[in-house]
Amino acid sequence: MGGNQRTIGAEVTLTGAGLHTGEETAVVLKPAEAGHGIVFARMDLPGQPRIPVGRARVKSDRRRTVLSAGEAEVHTVEHLLSCLLGLGIDNLLVEITGVELPGLDGSALPFADALGAAGVVELEAPREEFVLDEELVVDLPGEDVTLVALPGGEGLAISYTLDYGVPGIPLQRFTLEVTADAYLREIAPARTFCLESEARALLEAGLGKGATYQNTLVVGEDGAPIQNTLRFPDEYVRHKILDLIGDLALLGVPLSARIQATRSGHLANLNLVRRLLEVRARRRRAEAAAAQELDIREVMRILPHRYPFLLIDRVVELEGYRRAVGIKNVSINEPFFQGHWPGQPVMPGVLIVEAMAQLSGVLLLRKLSHTGKLAVLLSIDRVKLRRAVVPGDQLRIECVAENVKPRTGRVRGRATVEGKLAAEARIKFMLVDAE
Repeated sequence: MGGNQRTIGAEVTLTGAGLHTGEETAVVLKPAEAGHGIVFARMDLPGQPRIPVGRARVKSDRRRTVLSAGEAEVHTVEHLLSCLLGLGIDNLLVEITGVELPGLDGSALPFADALGAAGVVELEAPREEFVLDEELVVDLPGEDVTLVALPGGEGLAISYTLDYGVPGIPLQRFTLEVTADAYLREIAPARTFCLESEARALLEAGLGKGATYQNTLVVGEDGAPIQNTLRFPDEYVRHKILDLIGDLALLGVPLSARIQATRSGHLANLNLVRRLLEVRARRRRAEAAAAQELDIREVMRILPHRYPFLLIDRVVELEGYRRAVGIKNVSINEPFFQGHWPGQPVMPGVLIVEAMAQLSGVLLLRKLSHTGKLAVLLSIDRVKLRRAVVPGDQLRIECVAENVKPRTGRVRGRATVEGKLAAEARIKFMLVDAE
């Protein structure tokens, strides 16, 4: 599902009763700009609160998926979200006049037809995709339910095994490479289902008030749907895949992974989504940390210094424009050791201070307002040399900006070896044009 983000070309409206509440609601699907994401808006509540997919709280009672933000909730979102992910629609505003989306015919097909009538529009922004790079396993204690997410391939592929071991719902397996065409043809028409005994239990629990024999396949004791016929011989397993795709849409971005599911429902699906969100957050933190490091090539793009006077090998930490930590690996090959001193090599203290000044330059010159500037040393105060630095030492240099103005900057620097202070100083710079 690479390429650019997509939305719809025109708004469309659907109305109907919620499967569980039985309340009549209207849903207006509206185009949205790139980066908007899928957002629900409760038009019936004061302030018309918005519930963004990917950032909303998620819960399930096994029969439906519920999103919430603050006090606002929207129920049974899985069929619409499944359709959006299946068709590759990234940005949409969903205005709803009640708490639950309409059940329509119990499948995703009416949503797909409405979106098709609106037309799908490509936006001038690349689509973000989450490519799984590790194995995740989810199960439910005491239940024969497993859900495995594996890396590999391009896009999303799902293999589902439905094996309830009850009369009327035989073992069924289905595998799908999720593309828009395959979704429309193989998955969107599959309707929700339950056993006749489950239907009674749902009504007793206050759910299923909008369910009918037309929008829900109610499996009778003889194994046939009551007052209905199957659209596919294996319609039950196809609908389980429909629900799984809808729950995976809660990730907020398309997923590239291979999913193997056995008897999974909303609870297991949402556990997998939480695991995926954890992996994504961990990866983002690692990427952010990596972005805060500079290798020698990046250091040389910022600093004008070159051999034999470049005294920073790597920047390992950057906190905005406030703090930087750099590394200088001290080698016997340093040219200054030839004369300082023969037979007793010691790094000159003035060069340790110079290394602090260079790291300060990296810290100050990264700022866009200082592009084309040089940080010229103006003064050095409170210099203290605490210990000798010799070949084989790794000098860890930390600089903290204390006062930075448009034309001047003051930085506090410290240099340590194996955690022991080697030198410290306060350095003041003037920022001048490079020309």
